[in-house]
Amino acid sequence: MSVKEKLEQEYHPQLLELEQVGNYKSLESRFSELEKILNSEPFVGIRKAVKKLDQPAYIVGGYVRDFLLQRPCKDIDFVIEGSGLDFAKESARSLHLPVKSVNTFANFGTAAFRYRDYELEFVGARKESYREDSRNPSVEAATIAEDQLRRDFTINALAIDLRENELGKIVDPFDGISDLQKGIIKTPTDPNITFSDDPLRMLRAIRFASQLNFNLTAEVFDAIKHNVERIRIISQERITTELNKILGSPKPSVGFKLLFKTGLLQEIFPEMAALHGVESINGKKHKDNFYHTLEVIDNICVETDNLWLRWSALLHDIAKPKTKRFHPKQGWTFHGHEDLGAKMVPKIFKRMRLPLDRKMKYVQKLVALHLRPIALTKEEATDSAIRRLLFDAGEDLEDLLTLCRADITSKNEGRVKRYLENYTKVERKLKTVEEKDRIRNMQPPISGEEIMEHFKIGPSREVGIIKNAIKDAILDGEITNEREEAWQFMIAKGKELGLESGK
Repeated sequence: MSVKEKLEQEYHPQLLELEQVGNYKSLESRFSELEKILNSEPFVGIRKAVKKLDQPAYIVGGYVRDFLLQRPCKDIDFVIEGSGLDFAKESARSLHLPVKSVNTFANFGTAAFRYRDYELEFVGARKESYREDSRNPSVEAATIAEDQLRRDFTINALAIDLRENELGKIVDPFDGISDLQKGIIKTPTDPNITFSDDPLRMLRAIRFASQLNFNLTAEVFDAIKHNVERIRIISQERITTELNKILGSPKPSVGFKLLFKTGLLQEIFPEMAALHGVESINGKKHKDNFYHTLEVIDNICVETDNLWLRWSALLHDIAKPKTKRFHPKQGWTFHGHEDLGAKMVPKIFKRMRLPLDRKMKYVQKLVALHLRPIALTKEEATDSAIRRLLFDAGEDLEDLLTLCRADITSKNEGRVKRYLENYTKVERKLKTVEEKDRIRNMQPPISGEEIMEHFKIGPSREVGIIKNAIKDAILDGEITNEREEAWQFMIAKGKELGLESGK
């Protein structure tokens, strides 16, 4: 019996419904593609290992899910009823790879190796039991059915049989295909047990909902709310990995709204949760900065997949709760939130175990500067203000402007249109001034060493004063960004400070 016939016999009614959703290719093409895939590498090599070792083996989890969703996936997990380590070595031989290319992790009973652009991982079928204070389970050998029972979600419990007499059969004990069709995240067993055993699965549920634009079932949603404090036993690194994946999804607001509504956000990212809410005094109220931030992130995602620009959008207003003030005449203000927000970035990155290198500094810079272009749209921008923005933003100017455009979330279409038109004018002026003055990434025309050499002085306060004065004079248009003018300016500034020119 062909793969196509087996699939039609086993799952025709469900797959017919899948086709009607509109996100899938025709049934015929799905059957044909699966048969084609199983007759190509690396699966042909894996099937040889199945036959030689006479061990049942299955493709499981994400690869099967993504195959049905037509999402690209280069990570393939295999479950073997038997030793995953021995099977991985035999698979490598069948694929004409040296056995030493197999990385084994005996403590976990897993093995992995790379084949072309695929990452292949092998593990023996297992069942698990958990202690209350840890997400690391005790494991023992099991059947494929028991292994599927321990999986986090029904859509990740799907398996494809690789035995010749069952080749291509989709093993779906929990109606995962039906849940794919419905677009829901559901657990194979009681979600309270699933999440209590391994609380990271709560974040994974929300991450998959965000990546796939799926819904959580009511039972899953309620179980996350009930078990939310269990997230405290999960390491920060694993939490941050899931946050990054939510932030990297096509529409991150889906995930962050679920994080907030379930209470997880309050546990793992209280600064962001604090953005939520609207206060009103004397009929004056401010916008909800939580939902505004989510709009900005979604706007950014339309433009770029740059994770750190997305983090900049996430944190651009993070200090508003701490800077919020009410004035009877002005209403609500958030003065200085950009500067305080920039100071908060390193602390948040450190706690989140995010990189503290140039990526953090990039986010910090964009948070600090995100109001500058907006200010230039509200008035006639002077060349001096333009030069300073060019200098301060440097090579990140385009990303800053992308963030600022994304920051326009008013429901007033006329206001949005005016802002965007003004941005276009500012961008033209930025380009004109840069072409004329070459300010971006400007290197001082006079170095500190040259200042010390000319005035015959060592490192001192005066050197810093002169360097900053030269920079400010260029940015303010007092002198051009040319060495000769800067040199004469240096001599004059040194004289003001009582320094004598060297002979």
